[in-house]
Amino acid sequence: MRICSLLPSATDILFALGLDNDVVAVTHECELPPGARPIPAITRSAMGSDTLNSREIDTHVTAAAHGGSSLYLLDHPMLEECDPDLIITQELCEVCAIGYQQVAAAVRRLDDTSSSRRVVLSVEPQTLPEILEAIVRIGEAAGVRDRAIRLVHDMRERLDAIADVAGRAATHPRVLAMEWLDPPYTAGHWVPEMIQLAGGHDDLGRHGSFSYEITWDAIAEYDPEVLVLMPCSFDLERTLREAEPLRRLPWWNRLTAVRRGRVYAADGGRYFSRHSPRIVDGVEILGEMLHPELFPRRAADSAWRRLDSANRVRRRGPTRPPQREGNASG
Repeated sequence: MRICSLLPSATDILFALGLDNDVVAVTHECELPPGARPIPAITRSAMGSDTLNSREIDTHVTAAAHGGSSLYLLDHPMLEECDPDLIITQELCEVCAIGYQQVAAAVRRLDDTSSSRRVVLSVEPQTLPEILEAIVRIGEAAGVRDRAIRLVHDMRERLDAIADVAGRAATHPRVLAMEWLDPPYTAGHWVPEMIQLAGGHDDLGRHGSFSYEITWDAIAEYDPEVLVLMPCSFDLERTLREAEPLRRLPWWNRLTAVRRGRVYAADGGRYFSRHSPRIVDGVEILGEMLHPELFPRRAADSAWRRLDSANRVRRRGPTRPPQREGNASG
């Protein structure tokens, strides 16, 4: 089977299922394992997000949504050349990946000039159980249902083990997970459930629903005991750069999480944004943050870092020009 993955999470799933040799195209945001054969990227960003800060990205996304334009560009000639049997896409969020309607239109055009008919599979899980179901759906579509069931079984066992350890915690801290920093957004979909499994609670997050913009005043009023910064699609180093202006907010040092040294920056793109097997690693990372007495650190240094220690390292580096503070009015 020839598979085109238009989702980084689907690419992760396909590799976890041992289907790497069947993948003929991926997105520009997909991360291939070390040593994997090169696979052409069939998409590119329309906004150059690597050079934009969080506020500029948000402005661009809002303008694109209002104007009806796409954030991602699909390489139609490459799609025709790859001639996939199975295309995996999504309808959940056009900010995170190329949209289903754009893919469907491209496939219709491709089918008009081809004798074959291909399958377009759309996956859009919003909770942890739905992530597991999506893995089985992808396995079934790719002809490896048994492998997918075994993978899901292993993931469930790991999640149950984490929940069992977290259940021994004496306290369950008040957590705020932030999916975007400027403007500030809560975390949604499966993240509040991940926090609960790891032994905390996020009362501002929306389980099984979209994240939403929140004001800095509301964050100060909520006063989290643990603050986890996990901007969607950002790696750890970029999260640390985007988090630096937060320290200049007038009430920052009054937050309980800041005073107790419990502000953490994470690789959101790899462990929290994607609905892939790595989501279990994300729950383990949350356990390490929330209950280090129960979860000795196993995650790589590139997975997460305590923000105060990261600031000390950065202050020894070259001086950066001042950045604009977050908008207190949201």
